[in-house]
Amino acid sequence: MTATTTPAGSDALDLRHRVRELTNRWRTEGRYTPRSDNWMRGFDPDFSRELAAQGLIGITWPQEYGGRGLSQAARLAVNEELLRAGAPVAAHWIGDRQIGPAVLRHGTSELKKEILPGIAAAQYVFCLGMSEPEAGSDLAAVRTTAASVEGGWLVNGRKVWTTGAHKATHTYLLARTERTDRKHEGLSEFIVDMATPGIEVTPIVDLAGEHHFNEMTFSDVFVPGRRLLGTPGNAWRQVTEQLSFERGGPERFLSTYPLFALALEAAPKGEADVEREIGRLVADLATLRRLARNVAASLDDGAAPIVDAATLKYLGNAFENDVVDFAGRICTPERPDLHAAWAQALLASPGFTIRGGAADVLLSIIAKQETRP
Repeated sequence: MTATTTPAGSDALDLRHRVRELTNRWRTEGRYTPRSDNWMRGFDPDFSRELAAQGLIGITWPQEYGGRGLSQAARLAVNEELLRAGAPVAAHWIGDRQIGPAVLRHGTSELKKEILPGIAAAQYVFCLGMSEPEAGSDLAAVRTTAASVEGGWLVNGRKVWTTGAHKATHTYLLARTERTDRKHEGLSEFIVDMATPGIEVTPIVDLAGEHHFNEMTFSDVFVPGRRLLGTPGNAWRQVTEQLSFERGGPERFLSTYPLFALALEAAPKGEADVEREIGRLVADLATLRRLARNVAASLDDGAAPIVDAATLKYLGNAFENDVVDFAGRICTPERPDLHAAWAQALLASPGFTIRGGAADVLLSIIAKQETRP
């Protein structure tokens, strides 16, 4: 199916209806079960390919690269609906959310043509080679190196907490290409095929017994020169821009929405304390949606809203944990479905405030901006 661009005024509503029809049909057919955190845990290439066939991946990208040239606000509408439905979107999420935009901003024409259509068609699955054993949220402390060799680069090092590496076709890689006195300098970004010799993936099983985290080891991995993203040594500026896409999306406050919807349905009626808590949560959700719209508008303007994205992630993670706490307090034996959904979200919740930047790092970003003249 070939997607066509709809008039600007009807983009968001049309897209919401399209996503609702798709998710409702898949649920009715029993092809997936809504659950919390499914944007990271729900890996279903068939679902991602159907989204791609309907033109719902890479929709903000130029048509020449498989996109539709729509706004970030339109993309926000799509993703809100997918998250609301607890859909299994992990197969395309990282590529669509941040790798595609990073390639559009900093990639060569050759790299754009090579990578973007594959993401938009849900043929490429990306993972993020950022964090390391001694460099989690402090990305400037990475030790993985990329040495210049004839025709490209030779990579050696380790990455950890890499979501989906065992299923990915490609990885985004942050590596040090030169030694400098300032750790924020001398970093570069690469797009690497996961089938390249020298890459080893080791599973990390989480508290829920699920395998989506991994450790990656790079031993003399050759990366062709054309796979360098942007300018050598300039990755710190590029990666901080990219984090605006990673931290500023609705997944930072809607990971637990399937649980929230179930809790609202099961909440006892007429209890003042419960109703006050629901009112506070609904008000928080409305505020977070407004912040997400502001981030989307800034991205449409060509900006990199680093502080706004950090603020959204910090507040959004708090909201997600508040939802888990609320659901846990109203669980009763009469609603085993709520208890099961709460238990699943509770086991996933330790990762909410770590992935994409720990809370202390986000507060540091916010504080530095607020104290600037």
